[in-house]
Amino acid sequence: MFIGRYQHTIDPKGRVSVPAKYRNVLAQHEGNLIVVPQDQCLNVYPFTAWERVVGALNDQSQFDERLRRVGRLWISRAKEVELDGAGRILLPSDSREQAGLGKDVTLVGLGRDFFEIWDRRRFEEYERSHGDALASDFTWLSQVGVK
Repeated sequence: MFIGRYQHTIDPKGRVSVPAKYRNVLAQHEGNLIVVPQDQCLNVYPFTAWERVVGALNDQSQFDERLRRVGRLWISRAKEVELDGAGRILLPSDSREQAGLGKDVTLVGLGRDFFEIWDRRRFEEYERSHGDALASDFTWLSQVGVK
């Protein structure tokens, strides 16, 4: 799982360094990475984790309207990328644009099997505008059985 926050910059070629702790997690997976814009950021999945997401969708009816919409508007924007020998990934320019990424970014681990890449200012604003809700989120976690 990916945890922690790391501040990095996207170089002029569109590459971002992946933190060593994230690379250690990625080493446990086979295959390349998948990047896909979602909400206000770019999600980065190990290929095997992405296969699980797509597999779960493929288990559903192909005639489900919401599922087709998710496929057209989200799955179709996914791109396969490689981790290079220097521990960087090349973020496709259209993916960077769709996620609103500038030069300065924050990589965010959510304790899940993917991590997010945010424009640094946008993430700081997200934290400012949503930080007060964290206390009620902790209450909700206790109500759903998280100990």
